Amino acid sequence: MKSTMSTTRAFCVAVLAGLQPLVAALTIAEINGNKFLSPYSGQAVTNVTGLVLAKGANGFWIRSTTPDNDPATSESVYVFSTTAGVNLTIGDIVSLDGKVAEYRSAVAYVYLTEISSPKNVKILSKGNTVTPLVIGQDTLSPPTVQFSSLDGGDIYAVPNGVSNISAVNPVLKPAEYGMDFWESLSGELVTVRKPTVLLRPNSYRETWVVGDWATTGKNSHGGLTMSDKDSNPEAIIIGPPLDGTKNPTDSKMGDLVEDITGVVQSTFGFYYILPLTAIKTTVASNGAAPPSSLQGTGNCRAITVGDYNVENLTPTGTHITKVAGHIANYLKTPDILFVQEIQDNNGATDNGVVDANVTLSTLVNAIANLSNVTYAFVDIDPVSDKDGGEPGGNIRQAYLYRPEIISLYNPNPGSATDANEVLPGPALKYNPGRIDPNSDAWTASRKPLVAAWRAKGAKKPFYTINVHQSSKGGGTSLQGDRRPPINGVVDKRIQQAEITANFVKQILDQDPRARIITAGDFNEFTFVEPMKRFAAISGLKDLDDVVGLPAEERYTYTYDMNSQALDHMYVSPALATAATKYEHLHVNSWATAADMVSDHDPSVALLNLCGCA
Repeated sequence: MKSTMSTTRAFCVAVLAGLQPLVAALTIAEINGNKFLSPYSGQAVTNVTGLVLAKGANGFWIRSTTPDNDPATSESVYVFSTTAGVNLTIGDIVSLDGKVAEYRSAVAYVYLTEISSPKNVKILSKGNTVTPLVIGQDTLSPPTVQFSSLDGGDIYAVPNGVSNISAVNPVLKPAEYGMDFWESLSGELVTVRKPTVLLRPNSYRETWVVGDWATTGKNSHGGLTMSDKDSNPEAIIIGPPLDGTKNPTDSKMGDLVEDITGVVQSTFGFYYILPLTAIKTTVASNGAAPPSSLQGTGNCRAITVGDYNVENLTPTGTHITKVAGHIANYLKTPDILFVQEIQDNNGATDNGVVDANVTLSTLVNAIANLSNVTYAFVDIDPVSDKDGGEPGGNIRQAYLYRPEIISLYNPNPGSATDANEVLPGPALKYNPGRIDPNSDAWTASRKPLVAAWRAKGAKKPFYTINVHQSSKGGGTSLQGDRRPPINGVVDKRIQQAEITANFVKQILDQDPRARIITAGDFNEFTFVEPMKRFAAISGLKDLDDVVGLPAEERYTYTYDMNSQALDHMYVSPALATAATKYEHLHVNSWATAADMVSDHDPSVALLNLCGCA
């Protein structure tokens, strides 16, 4: 079970060679220094004096009684001990001896400077006033764009992880870099005024917020949306309360909460505020999302195209009914729907079953019960346990389509291992078929599902590619030691993006006016290398750009402090017209954890697919 400060620790201490002299009468600011790691790490110190700010289960925090004027040096420090603080109370001024240590519970995390093994703890006075520092008023305001001076201006630049904060130990610049700002307040008691919740709490009831300071990327619902070279370092996560109370589980994006007072602490890969007591909601946001406003005409002149990662959909349980409700009531039963994470007929039971006809039929029937639409569907069964995802689930992409409006063009399905080709015409060798399924790029990942279709009234087919690229497993925290942070499996996604893009290019090389839609869960942001290469090679246009959606409203997913877009829809130039419409339906990102149906939001587009003679 996760604990904010473990009683048993493996200390990672930077010790100078040879015997260390006793360092007497240092101030707390001198102990912290103006870098991430203390210049006195591993050394014994005496007569450290400070005001007790707060107490936790495994230690207490003290603030210097002789502060300096350097905003880069924290005036407070954590004293790690399960016993030394037992007889202390908030407001005591104490002196103590101890050892300066650098601690982290995992190698990927930033070190926490602390005083360990305290002894000779003396109470010098009692009943002193403890006043928290108001962030942005008594301190600088958090920087809003850059995390660290070691990122080169882009936390998603490749290659990742080329340096470590612990090795470089840069001088803190708290006015310029978010990590430096929070490090400069390490151990300090602070207050966040007028906090806004950025997304639902995680499983430990930890909640990301921003206060009344300046922010970038604020979306219309109160979250912070990441954009190119800006992933919102001004946000802070609120951890477990020090008094043993529990933070709420039902908070959500846009909720307003009472002012939060607590101590700043680097732990579990992020900078936290550990509040004195549980946070309390004052104004609950409206988590409801409006349904799609887009309507087709029942023919090629206006076709609605949906995209939805339905998160491990199985044929049993209430989840499939809830997904059907979203498709019927929010997506408004689009004419064709790209879906990802369809599991096989027995879900995560790993017994060699790969067929998903029961899963898809159950979904189709549930949608029909809620609407007047009966979908047809098409997918290709993967080889068992070769496409990643939940073991035994055999997730895959599939299409749902309204057969009275959309039909497969010259159907000729391929198998899991058949590699589709672009034939003269252009035409597909397999319809539907998979793109280069035997390439190492798709090891333990989903293969793109490509198909050709005829829309009612159209003279030419249109093409679709349903993607679900490798997830970001193995990535490191945006506030971690490795800089820039490791963007997990980015090299594989680059390969996958290039393979898919080159397939698209083969179609457009034969017919520059071909109508092509590539959509799905790309597991990547449009401004990061895999998607840059995909757009450059394929010649497709991001629909967010085509319709001019504001940058702060471009999100389909929430993670850590950020609203972000992992799901995209790209179209060929023939579809990138002024008549094209596109919207993201925030049915899940705004919801409480209990009301979430999927961890992704769906999207819907309106396109003219009539084509030319």
